[in-house]
Amino acid sequence: MKFKLSAPKNITFLIAVIVAVAALLMVVLPSFSLLFAPVWWALIAFAVLAIGNLFKGA
Repeated sequence: MKFKLSAPKNITFLIAVIVAVAALLMVVLPSFSLLFAPVWWALIAFAVLAIGNLFKGA
């Protein structure tokens, strides 16, 4: 199975980085917590980046 990958748009990459940094902050600073556990935020960041790579123009 061959995938045609493309680079994500800058905004997609930026959103993934922001979500990943928020997950890292939740691990480092226990007082900084959002709705889900940090591992879920990291998985969301990865999913956003993966979708940006799989779909052209995303």
